[in-house]
Amino acid sequence: MGKPYETGAFHAGGNRLRILIYKWKAYNYRDIKETFLAMGHEVDVIEQKLESYDRDETFEHRLEQMLKNKRYDFVFTVNYFAVVSIVCEKCNVKYLSWSCDNPLISMYHRSVFYNCNYIFNFDKSNCLEFQGMGVKHMYYLPLAVDTDRLDAIIDGADDLELYRNEVAFVGSLYERNTYDKLKIVLPDYLKGYLEAVMQAQMSVSGANIIEEMLTPDILEQLQQYFKLDKSEDSFSDLGLIFSTTVLGFKIAAMQRKRGLIALSRQVPVSIYTNSNTKELIRVDYRGSVDYWTQMPKVFRMSRINLNFTIPNIKTGLPLRMWDIMGAGGFLMTNFQAELPEIFVEDRDFVCFDGEKDLVEKSLYYLSHEKEREAIAMHGYEKVKKMHSYRIRLQQMLDIVFGEKPEER
Repeated sequence: MGKPYETGAFHAGGNRLRILIYKWKAYNYRDIKETFLAMGHEVDVIEQKLESYDRDETFEHRLEQMLKNKRYDFVFTVNYFAVVSIVCEKCNVKYLSWSCDNPLISMYHRSVFYNCNYIFNFDKSNCLEFQGMGVKHMYYLPLAVDTDRLDAIIDGADDLELYRNEVAFVGSLYERNTYDKLKIVLPDYLKGYLEAVMQAQMSVSGANIIEEMLTPDILEQLQQYFKLDKSEDSFSDLGLIFSTTVLGFKIAAMQRKRGLIALSRQVPVSIYTNSNTKELIRVDYRGSVDYWTQMPKVFRMSRINLNFTIPNIKTGLPLRMWDIMGAGGFLMTNFQAELPEIFVEDRDFVCFDGEKDLVEKSLYYLSHEKEREAIAMHGYEKVKKMHSYRIRLQQMLDIVFGEKPEER
């Protein structure tokens, strides 16, 4: 790749990179943009609702004109967009993307093999999958958090008491999922098999077994009831799409509801969500919260913050984990394979394995205040020191630019 440049070499007054960011509704877009700016780079933004992640003639023309009118060092997006890659390949401009969702169906597209791409994936298993396909520039990069921004929100707040909870969960219940609509038309055998698969997945901690349970015979039967809608350039298949967009979301709905219901029988539980909570009779519905202005206060003021990782994320750590620890909150989460690689259990966070364990550990840490506070503080200090956006984005630039770019 060439001689690596000195870390932090790109800064205001030195070599500045010209970056074009495609903006969509990703939560961490603003943190990334502000970090690039703080590092001394020049950032422009293009924003437009896409007709399709694969092709959009109006957007393609607009993006192409911007790349021709101004010399950008790269285009950046949160998550991968084939339509952006197609234009960047045509214009010979680097395209950097960093995933925050998994799996990205949009990545199962022929454009993923283009030379312009530098794809950073927060889920190691998915990263290895694409590397195994021969994708040249595919790299593993965990997510991050801006503790300085969160500290500023919390330290300047005069309404923190409004967000105090014993145990809190912020997130979706996925009650509007495709499986509940589909099961009405499924034959009894097929419905029974799929529900057994989901029950089996719920009993497995830290591993995803859904795809391997969708055998060729089962997939052949499913084709009669579930039709794929994909472009001719996509190489996603029925197993991938059904296991994630149908079963994955349904399993998440079951896990979250069951966990919250079991816990609410023993301790006060609050939920912040846009979802329908009518089944959660004992859970205190607190409405929805703004990601930027309110959610950090919930995480700081809740004695226990829950994370239930959707099974579609096979090994990686979702953004919610980073946001909880970055706000100085106590994190209690299901196990993910990458957790021991980055954090230390019972020192930075606490894991639960199933509903019984969730209840027992919640009761323990609610009655052991100093131990709980020490874990929350240790997790906060670790992400502040080692997992900031500045560190992650510098790692990204170190990989993409092995040598300093030419002076402007």
